[in-house]
Amino acid sequence: MRRNFLGAALGFALVLAGAPGSAAEAQQPVCRNVSHEGQGYAVCTADLRRHAVRLYWRAADGDPYGSFRRLLPEAGPNLLAAMNAGMYDPALAPVGLYVENGRELKPVNTAGGEGNFHLKPNGIFFVEKGRAGVLDTETYRRRRPKADFATQSGPMLVIGGRIHPKISEDGPSKKLRNGVGVRDPHTAIFAISDGPVSFGAFARLFRDALGCRDALFLDGSVSSLYSSELGRRDGLLPLGPLVAIVNRTDQAKVTRP
Repeated sequence: MRRNFLGAALGFALVLAGAPGSAAEAQQPVCRNVSHEGQGYAVCTADLRRHAVRLYWRAADGDPYGSFRRLLPEAGPNLLAAMNAGMYDPALAPVGLYVENGRELKPVNTAGGEGNFHLKPNGIFFVEKGRAGVLDTETYRRRRPKADFATQSGPMLVIGGRIHPKISEDGPSKKLRNGVGVRDPHTAIFAISDGPVSFGAFARLFRDALGCRDALFLDGSVSSLYSSELGRRDGLLPLGPLVAIVNRTDQAKVTRP
């Protein structure tokens, strides 16, 4: 009888340890340093049951934030991590779809052209009612999710568990890179390389090491990270739109127009 009681108690304790919002889970760091195929990365994981993922472009005065220094007072004391949220033009405006607090501030960009953004398929990272997703742009347009936050960039890195067909295994272009992948609707994973890496290596990080069936490249040479846990506030400037992970207790309700 005592053995059965102890077994039940142990099982109950294990369930509590793995339950969303449990003390054990809350102690897990959001950002950590990882190594994959000999390359170093900082990886920040947002559990949307405990965290909120927000996008920031322009401050109250209408000017782009442009830096972590200006973002920090706006994002609040529970800001855990932030990085580039996608490609932008010389005026620091997003070059593709951008949705903030349920408002579409820039439309989907389906134009052709040169550069990483136009290496089709490109894609969109979005948050809808506390659930995250990464979809190629055409799929996103067909499904038309009512996103609270969304940002378009390119190319897609991983599509349905397969690496983008135009990305070579280890091409000659090696740069600082950051991106986002989704492991499940509750888990968005952001990564930034410590140094120059190829698209192929970066895509395999998301697929093989981070378990993401879908992942999107966000930015390159100016990729920057703010992480209170890792003691990082990268100083590359200027920055366009930013994506941030904050504690849900610090998240204001989304108000749609």
